[in-house]
Formats: sequence, structure tokens, C-alpha cells
Amino acid sequence: MRFSLIVATRGRVEELAQFLDSLLAQDRADAEAIVVDQNDDDRLAPVVARFSGRLPLLRLRSARNNACHARNLGLRAARGAIVGFPDDDCLYPPGLLDRVDAAFRADPALAVLTGPAESPAGGLGSGRWREEGGPITLDTLWTSVIEFNLFLRRDLALALGGFDERLGPGTRFGSGEGNDLVARAIRAGHAARYDLGQRVVHPDKRLTPVAVERAALYGAGFGLVLRRHAPSPGVWLRFLVRPLGGMAFAALRLRRLEFAYYAATLRGRLLGLLAGGEAAAGRRLAPLEPAPQEWPA
Repeated sequence: MRFSLIVATRGRVEELAQFLDSLLAQDRADAEAIVVDQNDDDRLAPVVARFSGRLPLLRLRSARNNACHARNLGLRAARGAIVGFPDDDCLYPPGLLDRVDAAFRADPALAVLTGPAESPAGGLGSGRWREEGGPITLDTLWTSVIEFNLFLRRDLALALGGFDERLGPGTRFGSGEGNDLVARAIRAGHAARYDLGQRVVHPDKRLTPVAVERAALYGAGFGLVLRRHAPSPGVWLRFLVRPLGGMAFAALRLRRLEFAYYAATLRGRLLGLLAGGEAAAGRRLAPLEPAPQEWPA
């Protein structure tokens, strides 16, 4: 098996089915899907039945509302040489896995490969994205990583301890878990690269009520990981100045939603940056042990 795609899911049904359709359209017989179901009901049973026999598909259950815990469960069950962690509402464009496969085959030293989000309307999606591809360093990490467009060698992901379960959706530090994982890979001496043309389609939620509601949580996670891994204050200061500038711009134009978004982002980032004990605790994680599962026939 070449690819294991691990999807932590909660609350979505048709969106997950659409992702699995996009995975089938990759036309790769060597790609498996591991769906880690965090729902407290059986709403995904029809989706699993719909795709059973059409692609290798394993459904795991988790009673914890914690995306990184779910991803780690899936990672331990993965059989593929390369693992990815698509969101349950993203789509893989045609040829994505071929592109990722070619990159890893061309460079045996490559351990981590990332790319940006693409908006369903076209162009880059929400986020801070580098405008050129190339190696990822602790300086460029912050504009090079999103979890649903992150691929790495399975053995490395296990050796690094997978995702830090104190970060990400379902925790008080609601983002930054992908940045943290890639930073730990870089600190361990592994090569990571950002490919601007390697895009995954994801709903664009910037400056929506949903984005405002989550901004402080997401900011806290990002701030914590900045504190944990940024090589100098000059790196994280940029990410305090930006929301300040956004607040000023929004205030001048009387854009209340935009102002609320940037204010919550700034508040969250400051909280994360001040969480010194949490930052120090996650520099290294214990390795994960594989836990093979019985796959459906």
C-alpha cells in the first residue's frame, strides 16, 4: 500500500462522501482510507456501506472529541508508506496523489511534503501562504503547512509520536498541530518541502461568523506552537502585527465582523504565546506503536 489517508470526522456526512468520491477519482489502487468516526451515533454507516468494496476503507470509532487523537488512532492502523490527513470537507483535485507520489519517489531524502489550500472558487484559499515553493525551515514553516495538505512518510510520523493531542480541534489550543508536527520533523533533521502547485480544495471560511467564532481558539494554538518552535521573536512578532493591522483597517472602514475576527485572533495568539509550560512540554513526544486492524474483506 502506497497511501493511507486518515480522516478524522464529526458531524459531517455528505461532505465525507464527496471526499471519498474525490479519492476514488485519483484512480489509485494503492490508496486506502481510514475514517475515524467521532460521532455518538451511526450516521456514517450508509457512507461506509456505499464505498465498501470500491476502495480499501476502514472505519474506526473514537468516543473523544479530539481531532489529533482520532488522527493518531488512524495513523497507528495505517498500512501505507505515505500518510495524509484530509479534512472531512475537503476535496482532492485529479492527479493530486500522482503528484505527491512522484515527489517522494524523486527524492528519497524527502520526509514531509506540503502545499496550500485552494478555494472552491479558484485561487488560494484562506490562510497565510508562501508565494514560492521550496524547503521548509523553522522560519518559513508558518506559511507552508495546513493539516489537510500534509503528507509524510508513515515510519517518520510514528517515530515522531504523531500529532500532539493537546493541540487542534477539541482542545483549548484549537490549531497549529500540523505546524507542530512538521517543526518536530525539521528539528529531528528531516527534509520538508512546500509545493505551491500541490493544492487541496477546502471551503473558504475566512471572515465568516464561523471563522470569528473559532478565531480565538485557532489563534491560541498557533501562538502556542510559535512559542514552542519559532527560532526568534522576529518570527512571531509578524503574527502579532498582522492582526493589529487588520483591526485598524477594519475599524477605519466600519467592518464589525472583520474587526471581531482580527481582535479574537490577536487575543488567542497572545494567550498561546504566554502558555510557556504547555509550549515546553511538547517539544518531543513518545513514538507511537503500530496497532494493525482487521480490514474489511
